[in-house]
Amino acid sequence: MSNLSEIFKNHKAFIPFVVADDPDFDTTVKNVVALANAGADIVELGIPFSDPVADGPVIQAADLRAFDAKVRTKTVFEIVEAARKQTDVPIVFLTYLNIVFKYGYDAFLKRCADLDVSGLVIPDLPYESRDEIVPIAEKYNIDIIPLITLTSGHRIEKIAKSASGFIYVVSSLGITGERNEFFNGLKDLVANIKQYTDVPTAIGFGVHTPEQARTMAEIADGVIIGSAIVDIVAKEKQQAPAAVGKFTKQIREAVNSVKQVPVK
Repeated sequence: MSNLSEIFKNHKAFIPFVVADDPDFDTTVKNVVALANAGADIVELGIPFSDPVADGPVIQAADLRAFDAKVRTKTVFEIVEAARKQTDVPIVFLTYLNIVFKYGYDAFLKRCADLDVSGLVIPDLPYESRDEIVPIAEKYNIDIIPLITLTSGHRIEKIAKSASGFIYVVSSLGITGERNEFFNGLKDLVANIKQYTDVPTAIGFGVHTPEQARTMAEIADGVIIGSAIVDIVAKEKQQAPAAVGKFTKQIREAVNSVKQVPVK
């Protein structure tokens, strides 16, 4: 599969998220490059979708801005192609299954491989349906990154044992968006996951300050931040690259303050 797991071996990883074509093509390319240059280990690029069931109002609004910019799936691939001229930062897509299905599983994953996209996060892909896409992803050395939530319960073992790349640990119930409080059982949840796999874990949903990032890095192998960065893009528009770069440096410093226990 991909080399995503290797990224977590020597330090805590930071994974920022932006929406493709928000507010436009060129700014998205610059945002990806700015995130990479400021210390992002992996950039998560959201493919806009009309009914993003896991996403809160900030990311939904970004999707709508991207639709106003006439985004298409091919636009997202073109953004990555343009960014690849300036950075080799690992990229994963946040997408929904219908987008990949409509494009064609093989065609979509082949295009990902051609552009060195390392993985897909698909919130509406149940564990029981993974077999319709995972064998094709494996053919192209692309990870289908699973999500484990507070309500995964007895399914945690199955999900963890089949995971590759990293495991996206959802910090709280509900949709994405900035939060001031998190589930107090996160440490136990990550420990439960670690019983079944050596695949790294990264906590996302709601993290939006350096202090929160540091706390989550003490629990997991990495931290994912989305809505806070998307909100910066909404406010700064074409001037966003400098602002998201500054924010990333702050998070990078906080995450680096936590010593990593080497992942096997």
